[in-house]
Amino acid sequence: MGDEGSRTAYALALRVVQELWLAGVRDVVLAPGSRSAPLALVLHAADGAGDLRLHVRVDERSAGFLALGLTTGSRRPVAVVTTSGTAVGNLLPAVMEAHHTGRRLVVVSADRPDRLRGAGANQTTEQAGIFGVFAPCHDLTAGDEDARLRAAVTEACTSAGPTQLNLQLDGGLLPPGSDPGTWWTRREDGAHRNDPATADVTRPGDGDPRNDPATADVTRPEDGAHRNDPAMAGLARGDEDRLRLALGPRTVVVAGDGAGPAARLLAEAANWPLVAEPTSGARIGRQAIRTGRLLLTTALRDEVERVVVIGHPTLSRPVTGMLSDPGLEVLAVRGPDGVATDPGRVARVLGAVPTVSGPDDPAWFSAWREADDRLGALIDAGLRTDSPLAVAAVVGRAVVGHATLVVGSSNPVRDLDVMATPWPPLEHRFVVGNRGLAGIDGVVSTAVGVALGRPGASRTIAYLGDLTFLHDTNGLLIGPGEPRPDLTLVVLSDDGGAIFSALEQGDRTYASAFERVFGTPHGTDLEALCAAHHTAYERVTDLSRLGAALDEQPSGIRVLEVPVSRVDRRGEAAWLRDLAQQAVPPL
Repeated sequence: MGDEGSRTAYALALRVVQELWLAGVRDVVLAPGSRSAPLALVLHAADGAGDLRLHVRVDERSAGFLALGLTTGSRRPVAVVTTSGTAVGNLLPAVMEAHHTGRRLVVVSADRPDRLRGAGANQTTEQAGIFGVFAPCHDLTAGDEDARLRAAVTEACTSAGPTQLNLQLDGGLLPPGSDPGTWWTRREDGAHRNDPATADVTRPGDGDPRNDPATADVTRPEDGAHRNDPAMAGLARGDEDRLRLALGPRTVVVAGDGAGPAARLLAEAANWPLVAEPTSGARIGRQAIRTGRLLLTTALRDEVERVVVIGHPTLSRPVTGMLSDPGLEVLAVRGPDGVATDPGRVARVLGAVPTVSGPDDPAWFSAWREADDRLGALIDAGLRTDSPLAVAAVVGRAVVGHATLVVGSSNPVRDLDVMATPWPPLEHRFVVGNRGLAGIDGVVSTAVGVALGRPGASRTIAYLGDLTFLHDTNGLLIGPGEPRPDLTLVVLSDDGGAIFSALEQGDRTYASAFERVFGTPHGTDLEALCAAHHTAYERVTDLSRLGAALDEQPSGIRVLEVPVSRVDRRGEAAWLRDLAQQAVPPL
């Protein structure tokens, strides 16, 4: 198609990037390839002009999770650009996580033209709509009118969850003799029309700061936020828009991932115990119960008559069991994706967080507060200094005001759930993790993205296991000149998959097979791996040194490897259950 085709491919790339900028996108992650060349050069020019910040990665899966982290930290829509073929498929894990957490991830996939589909052309597949139910797709061509293209980009940047913009780039890709430095022209028409500061986005943390886990501790009940908080007004369709709960039934509020301040405010208004996971944005203040999941294995659980669940709790079987109990009144609030956490299909689903008329009988909360204090003291007094739980306690204390913590799945987030003392209000902490599907995919890249998206944090820490770290070491594969955050990765290193020890497969019955198919020891030299990536590394064997290291402000990315044993993880879990029974003897 000659020069005309070249100009057409370039024109489509320019128009899409211009529309992304107008829709509030300021960070774009690029995984380079041939078909995406016009996009790459436009983005490079826009980065040079200071209008966009470009992040280049060679691994598409890491690129996807970097973009996910950037949108989590910045609360803006973020685009990830790939070439055609398997490159697009490698984004699926990040797209799935974005779908289940409502993050605005915009996939811009370069494609061959429609006439080559099904014709055996190189790197041509059915990539338009490849993400299926996880992301709607707009299949765009150079012939599309501006109104259609603008509508597609606007929808992608304002809807909760991921969207695919599939670009059919036809003909020659690069105009001959053109200076790539001139490829970017910023359009001012309608600039910032979809800026996140004013966008109507329902995902907690993406619009009103009162719904942001970063600022979840700044709004007090007396500020009127409980009454007017968008997180509590029509999140999605339910059988009640605004239910006022009667006082009397002994009630527990459960706050899962992404619950935000609404859960805390409800618990405070009613004086109910709050079982809040670390990434809920609600593990703050006087109602939060540090050892909540352990207390649910005691006689206190038998006293519960009603449960209100907000967000997406995933960390413990006692919580899941309570939410699935048909003998309880379970009220589950829909999230922005329209899904309420109701694993037992027993809940009354609500479209908004309910309200109360005032505080309930103080004896109920007092029983939980006293039991929590007793159990916390027993754990702290009997904890071995070489225990993984002790490491979690140090990490929890390091999350000071205005700090960011990214928590990996498996044991680190569960250890933190037991050991992290609820944080005081009014100090702007931001604690997040990939809890939509609770996978170990892409956590290093996610943490890098969160840190880059929230550069004003007092410190940024990622806490993850060694398998999670190894699963995404390509997150450290960052070229020279690329934006790098100040980030400390604390790697709880026990040479394998310790979480399985406390599950059914950790029983002695399966001991002969456990190490190979569940424990999966790897023997990897993390120091050598970090050296290969030119990443600062320190092996930390003393908790006091870990605390001091976390108080330091790193320059760039560094790894703190904390070696622990996973031999007695099952015994430690039994010890915690025994302590819970001591703290709350049977009635």
